[in-house]
Amino acid sequence: MRHVHRDTPDRWIRVGLRVAIAAALALLLFFLATDRRDDASRDADGNPVAAALPAAPAQPASGPGGAALPHAAVLRNRYGQGDGEVWVYEPSQPRPGSAPVVVFLHGWGGTNPRVYGAWIDHIARRGAIVVFPRYQADLGTEPVRFAPLAAAAVRTALAQLVNEPGHVQPRLDRVAYVGHSVGALIAATLAARADAENLPAPRAVMAVAPGLSDKARADAGYALPDLGAIPPGTLLLAVAGDADRFAGEADARRLVAESTRVAAADKNLVVLRSDDHGRPGLRADHFMALAPDDGYDNGEPRGAGLPSVRERMRDRVRERLADGVEADIAASVEHAAAPRAAVDALDWFGLWKLFDALTDAAFYGTGRDTALGDTARQRFMGQWSDGVAVREAEIRPVATR
Repeated sequence: MRHVHRDTPDRWIRVGLRVAIAAALALLLFFLATDRRDDASRDADGNPVAAALPAAPAQPASGPGGAALPHAAVLRNRYGQGDGEVWVYEPSQPRPGSAPVVVFLHGWGGTNPRVYGAWIDHIARRGAIVVFPRYQADLGTEPVRFAPLAAAAVRTALAQLVNEPGHVQPRLDRVAYVGHSVGALIAATLAARADAENLPAPRAVMAVAPGLSDKARADAGYALPDLGAIPPGTLLLAVAGDADRFAGEADARRLVAESTRVAAADKNLVVLRSDDHGRPGLRADHFMALAPDDGYDNGEPRGAGLPSVRERMRDRVRERLADGVEADIAASVEHAAAPRAAVDALDWFGLWKLFDALTDAAFYGTGRDTALGDTARQRFMGQWSDGVAVREAEIRPVATR
């Protein structure tokens, strides 16, 4: 029986609330993923100071998160359209016969692979097939549809790889799920529902700045499934940022706590920490996963029409909605003045390093002490040019249920 929506005032308030969140996040994903603003040091009067400050760490030459990659190029294919679209990126030059698969789930409104292009490029040139599902046709797609749409897109991608000639063959026994923001929650969902959705079982899961499952009851967030269904043997990292005003640590903590079949030794809650010792500074906020690369632009207009949508919905939220959930969302619109996105030490020594090492441990049995275990290798975040260490990542204890 088809479910028919009734156009009640409450329903339109909920729809408006979802669009407000989506518009705010999409604006930030599109417009913050540009050139970084000038971070020159300033004196008490706000004038630039000529004295040199330490430079930020450079990308390591090799190892997890490093610049040395075995493949010189990436083959790109696009299938489907709208909320059924999926991009497939395959390592090339040299082209392997087969490769592990990484399913990469974008944040709310981040449907253009350009937003994460440098990270996608790094994963693919390191030797994995990257599947990038688009689970939103537009900002009005309801959260309850996100995971089913993403799962369908992954199945489409895997079928094309297996059945269409000329592709690198997917190693379905070596599959990892990684996501950002609500995409992090979808990554955990697909891992938990892999069998039900006819998807490959997860060997590794990494959730970056996951959020916001706590808004689901207000029809403004994403409802998580039973995370106890994530199978034992999966390696899992939940990564939060100390300057994340939007999602905080709540969902990262929840993913670790509720994945009860995953052994305590196989999962960690990692908090990356901001550091302003040098310039440009490092800010571990909700958008730290953004890694823009114009070479991965899918041709969509960048944020066309979004400013007016944002303003209309923000005013509507302010005028008509006043309790806790809506106040949080209005605050996120007002205060999400994150630094312009750039690839930096938070990527090389944080997110990229951790995910590289996690998949190495899951697929090949190497690199575990860089991915897990509250080790010095896991916590290390590089050094400023004056030799001072960047603030280490913090591994937080989480009580399991």
